[in-house]
Amino acid sequence: MKKLIVSMLAGAMSLAAVQAWAADEVTLQLKWVTQAQFAGYYVAKDKGFYEEENLEVEIKPGGPDIAPEQVIAGGGADVIVDWMGGALAAREKGVPLVNIAQPFKKAGMQLVCPKDGPVKTEADFKGKTLGVWFFGNEYPFFAWMNKLGLSTEGGADGVTVLKQSFDVQPLIQKQADCISVMTYNEYWQLIDAGYKPEDLIVFNYSAMGNDLLEDGLYAMEDKLKDPAFEDKMVRFVRASMKGWKYAIENPDEAADIVVENGGQDENHQKRMMGEVAKLIDNADGKLIEAAYERTAKALQDQKIISKEPTGAWTSAITDKAIQ
Repeated sequence: MKKLIVSMLAGAMSLAAVQAWAADEVTLQLKWVTQAQFAGYYVAKDKGFYEEENLEVEIKPGGPDIAPEQVIAGGGADVIVDWMGGALAAREKGVPLVNIAQPFKKAGMQLVCPKDGPVKTEADFKGKTLGVWFFGNEYPFFAWMNKLGLSTEGGADGVTVLKQSFDVQPLIQKQADCISVMTYNEYWQLIDAGYKPEDLIVFNYSAMGNDLLEDGLYAMEDKLKDPAFEDKMVRFVRASMKGWKYAIENPDEAADIVVENGGQDENHQKRMMGEVAKLIDNADGKLIEAAYERTAKALQDQKIISKEPTGAWTSAITDKAIQ
């Protein structure tokens, strides 16, 4: 009887300890639908990396009608995946977003044109119709056109901007002379549609030095002032980058995990994972200050933001998370 009582007391104490050490909840809002672009987060959850950091993470997929900046401003997320152009524009409008980590070191954005079309070089853009996505994805494109001295208002001395759908139909249907693609997604949709690499002229933003930072992690400035929240973000970033490292080293398994969570077409996800790995680099999640400055300057030059931002990024989280 004595042993039974001791056992019951131990069980009760164990339960109390578990309840006292309840996992901290984190809601992550993605920029787009479930796909290998976000594999690191799904892997971190599936492999228990978040659990090891005492975190319960909810991953919310995005979509064409979901703006991560609006979601976090409305309290629907603790942290979001966003492109810096959208984040800095939102910050200037009163949503105090701060970049806390930068998993993607390189941009995946490209402009592609059919080789048998009228565009062969940048000098051929004038007077042509160029497709680009909006909802914050247009900022790198506008900054590039501004750098070339081309108006985006149309006319003989500028370019006509086609608000591109999130597919490659504008090129296939000849609605545009060139369209925007991501190295890990729409480019391969063109290949699957019958184009061969040698059939395409590719303008890669990173190769041209026109890349603006993509797919960073952002939290709200006021929340980061709370030491408990900051600590939660340190653990979240550490586990997330562990997830990215695992995904890069095990791309097929990572793609399978994405598919299990709603990603479409296993072969496409595997191919995407291979391309995304090239953008992650060493998986330390640390922002390169020169890349931030280039991004901010390009946005100012295009008047997407009116002044040089301050306090828009911090290394405090990655300094503590990544040793």
